[in-house]
Amino acid sequence: MKMLLMGKDEFLLTGAFGNAQNAVNKVAKSKPDVIVMDIKMPEVSGIQAVREIKAVYPEVPILMQTVFEDDNNVFAAICAGASGYILKGSSPTKIIEAIMDAHTGGSPMTPSIARKVLTLFQTQYCYNNNFYDLSAREKDILKYLMEGYSYKLIADTCNISYHTVNAHLRKIYTKLQVNSAQEAISKVFMEKLIPPRP
Repeated sequence: MKMLLMGKDEFLLTGAFGNAQNAVNKVAKSKPDVIVMDIKMPEVSGIQAVREIKAVYPEVPILMQTVFEDDNNVFAAICAGASGYILKGSSPTKIIEAIMDAHTGGSPMTPSIARKVLTLFQTQYCYNNNFYDLSAREKDILKYLMEGYSYKLIADTCNISYHTVNAHLRKIYTKLQVNSAQEAISKVFMEKLIPPRP
């Protein structure tokens, strides 16, 4: 990962650490725009580190990159505050795209992870009819965000501009009383807001 990022002119690697001990202090010193976090590390797990970092730096997106794709790890990471979840088998291009997507407010997910999220909707979550007065378009955009679509892919799928997607998301965040995509996703999980996609 370190070599991949150092080889890209559009990235500046501000820190690389072999464990998550003192994670908050490491973030304070390195001042990253995006954090890429593993789950299984010595002493402190990546999921615990996410909780600690988000408590102090809620605005910094954290992208989980791991070999684990079981339900417990996926949803524990999302609920802890992770902005996205990709597997280590992902291609370098996909990893770079995911980091850039997380930086611009997206919630990238490897397709197999997105399928797990959809399965959760279909088997455990019920539709809240109030749904915070979201419009039909806003509900669709939020569903796509939950499925790991990038802002650009949402725009292409809905046949609207990238800027229109941003405008809709700002309205969604206001209605849900959240400040980011990750907070919106967490609220959907906690309050069971999303119905399964037909």
